[in-house]
Amino acid sequence: MSILQHQVKGLKGETIDLSQYAGQVVLIVNTATKCGFTPQYKGLEELYQKYKDKGFVILDFPCNQFFHQAPGENAEIHDFCTLRYKTTFPQFGKIEVNGKKADPLYQELTDKKLSSFGGKIPWNFTKFLLNRQGEVVGRFNPPVTPEEIAPAIEKLL
Repeated sequence: MSILQHQVKGLKGETIDLSQYAGQVVLIVNTATKCGFTPQYKGLEELYQKYKDKGFVILDFPCNQFFHQAPGENAEIHDFCTLRYKTTFPQFGKIEVNGKKADPLYQELTDKKLSSFGGKIPWNFTKFLLNRQGEVVGRFNPPVTPEEIAPAIEKLL
């Protein structure tokens, strides 16, 4: 299954088909609102604004698995991000990224048999970069800032 053939849950629990992002350069990131890396939302939004008209999108998946750093309901998390960081890129319902309850999207992203970029998610703000064919072409650990990812995005655009 292609990464963008997955269906995920939206903020209101509705099913969203990721195939709508086919043909775009995609950055998938697991996020949290009470994490030391939370200020990366600002840089993510700047990336999105800079490149969205060239076919770039960020897919935001809040995750509460790491010391409960994404507390609250989906609507609260969304309000926090849009009010505090003015985010406009797509945000989805809270998920798990590791373990038996990991969302199927993340099960595939982290499967070492399917990708050289696989492996357990170490923390919030782990980022996966997909090319226009929906293939994972990069993985960036949490300390890597959105600004540092910009050159890799530009090459794909």
